[in-house]
Amino acid sequence: MGGAGDIAAIAARAPVIPVLTIETPETAVPLARALVKGGLPVLEITLRTQVALEALRTIVAEVPDAIVGAGTVLNPAQLDLVQRAGARFAVSPGCTESLARAARSSGLPFLPGVQTVSEAMALAELGFDVLKFFPADAAGGLTWIKAIGAPLADLRFCPTGGITAETAPAYLALANVACVGGSWVAPRVAVATGDWQSVERLAATASKLKRR
Repeated sequence: MGGAGDIAAIAARAPVIPVLTIETPETAVPLARALVKGGLPVLEITLRTQVALEALRTIVAEVPDAIVGAGTVLNPAQLDLVQRAGARFAVSPGCTESLARAARSSGLPFLPGVQTVSEAMALAELGFDVLKFFPADAAGGLTWIKAIGAPLADLRFCPTGGITAETAPAYLALANVACVGGSWVAPRVAVATGDWQSVERLAATASKLKRR
């Protein structure tokens, strides 16, 4: 499916995609290993820090069981950069026509962000049928996802933004939710202190969440 690649298969690997903002390179590999060991192999490294690309490359090289993608990809140049760094998929908080077309041309599985029905329809026309709903909590949350289930019956969503361990099950119970994205499985304090056992426990709990 063009630039959408096989994002549906990636989304199907686990109910939760950890959204990781990595501040220090040395935490990248043990964090990834803990998440994968806990049952969450699909990891989104956000391009929000200066070490994000280095962290992505290192995890790709040293954690072969991880399916490493890049988040906060905002333009075609960044898309090319993360693909050359070894990312196996890319995620955007929103989407422009140029970014969507670049994703189609690249062949890299791509999860574009939407917040409205019109945005979802426009991306569906370009061949993308799995979309990130962001910021989920602020943009209507469960109410929005439920409301668009019938009119946009061919689309599935990965809600991200404000999702917690407490709210994730309600999203995953919906037929049009493929998975959710969240940072709760990698708490900032646990990462900073190297408490990888806590990260692994949180990942293990998240990996067992049921999808419809």
